Amino acid sequence: MFKILSKKQTIVFFIAFVAVFTLDQFVKYLSLSGMRYNGSFMSLVLVYNDGVAFSMFAFLKEYLKYIHLALLLALIAYLLWQKSFFKEHFLAFAMLISAGFSNLLDRFLHIGVVDMFFWHKWFEFAVFNVADVMINISVALILIKEFFFKKKDKNANLT
Repeated sequence: MFKILSKKQTIVFFIAFVAVFTLDQFVKYLSLSGMRYNGSFMSLVLVYNDGVAFSMFAFLKEYLKYIHLALLLALIAYLLWQKSFFKEHFLAFAMLISAGFSNLLDRFLHIGVVDMFFWHKWFEFAVFNVADVMINISVALILIKEFFFKKKDKNANLT
């Protein structure tokens, strides 16, 4: 997989992967150890999500970890096939895959994914974790680059 990337890109990929995974697992460890906070905007609580986003598909909890693993492996296989797409967005995919594996680890170690951030200012939002934030950031990075920077690159090639 990493022959696609230069040596420098491979190092950046692994640093980002380890950083996201470690940060997410550390915050989950703190939450599991009893860290709580009640703020006016956000609170830290401990919730086990045995579904996916917004606890959807919780009825599949026994199988969800295997579905989750299959989806991560399918993403990696897709990136091996779409080498240029992976190379173009390698940092975002490092964050995405790392966050996915961190949440997957929770499914195997705990009764569900460990979530702790609860936004409750103006509206009550779902409880989420660092990995969920990283997944959203990585998808946003890919979309921004694809929609806003690809057009500029294509136009530059026309001149």
